[in-house]
Amino acid sequence: MHTDIQQLAQQHTAALRAEADAHRLAGQAGPTVPRAALRARLGWTLVELGLRLTAGAVPSPAAV
Repeated sequence: MHTDIQQLAQQHTAALRAEADAHRLAGQAGPTVPRAALRARLGWTLVELGLRLTAGAVPSPAAV
């Protein structure tokens, strides 16, 4: 293999390893928002969406 290609491959490998290490360390730090809070917020958002959908619904003739 040519030396310039070999050096380029080594630099690329080093960059990929550095990126993987940074990603791994960021994952170890934990999420910025606790999962329970995120889950609760998503749940209430879905409740509000459901209420909006049902508020605009027209009852069917069979239900009347």
